[in-house]
Amino acid sequence: MKKRIALITGGYTGEHVVSLKSATVVEKTIDKDLYDVFKILIYPNDWYYETASGEKFKVDLNDFSLNIEGQKITFDGIFNILHGSPGEDGKMAGYFDMLGLPYTTCDALTSAITMNKGYTKAIVKDIEELYVARSLQFFKNSEENREKILKELRLPLFIKPNSGGSSIGMSKVKDPNELNEALDRAFAEDAQVLVEEFVSGREFSIGVYHAKGTTTVLPATEIVSSKEFFDFEAKYSPGVTEEITPGRMSDEEIARVNRIIEKVYTKLNCKGAVRIDYFLEHETGKFYFIEINTVPGQTETSLISQQVRAIGMEVREFYTELIEEMFV
Repeated sequence: MKKRIALITGGYTGEHVVSLKSATVVEKTIDKDLYDVFKILIYPNDWYYETASGEKFKVDLNDFSLNIEGQKITFDGIFNILHGSPGEDGKMAGYFDMLGLPYTTCDALTSAITMNKGYTKAIVKDIEELYVARSLQFFKNSEENREKILKELRLPLFIKPNSGGSSIGMSKVKDPNELNEALDRAFAEDAQVLVEEFVSGREFSIGVYHAKGTTTVLPATEIVSSKEFFDFEAKYSPGVTEEITPGRMSDEEIARVNRIIEKVYTKLNCKGAVRIDYFLEHETGKFYFIEINTVPGQTETSLISQQVRAIGMEVREFYTELIEEMFV
């Protein structure tokens, strides 16, 4: 008998656009011989399933079920492709935990911690061979904090919402006169902002997941952007960025990166598939942790999909492994 899977998408942030694109690909790709899939849209005060004809059925929040023409539809598990809040910050995970419903992504605690870039770095910074850029974390936008930044950190700087994704609200600051505008942009997206020193290096993004008793580190993708940094436009506009999978690394770098990535995954108690961004510093080759994404994009050209295909696996098989793992 087929398992019934709820594919959750949408969200409460600007990332809902990316989430919908990811959900379209996942819905099309999942093995329909194994699973019946219901795409559930999650918006503020509006959670619903929409049929192919456009008819909407509201989700019963008491047990995350549907009532379609008198038939109650319940789910065996949740495929979470909801980027940002509430799908990536632990809120949905906590809700599903209370209902006893398994899901494909990290648990509530890990999701909440990893959504916060500053807290995540504080946890992983002691991992052997891993480095983090010098940074400051702020909870308000004030003149005092601006002075602290210029006193304690060296330009250039990256300024980013501490809990944001898809590089929304992120800026690179090379001149002190750019600082105010960058802080305003970041604080417009989040109540916490992370300011960190720029690391000059080659940028990579790498997927890792656990299934069938094994943690698999996928081949890294090297990011070569024509922009100042890998911002929203660079991530989602064709032709702006070159993505090389597998990325250009020596055998030593590959082995070292794989060691570090598996330790990060384990230390943060990750579940399912996550994507970790890092630099290899130009002068030293040191591994600098940037951030972790616990609900990585799943569009046709997403980095995870590229990396799965690079190991000779079909994306459909990858999704099956993620789904089956939540029932273990």
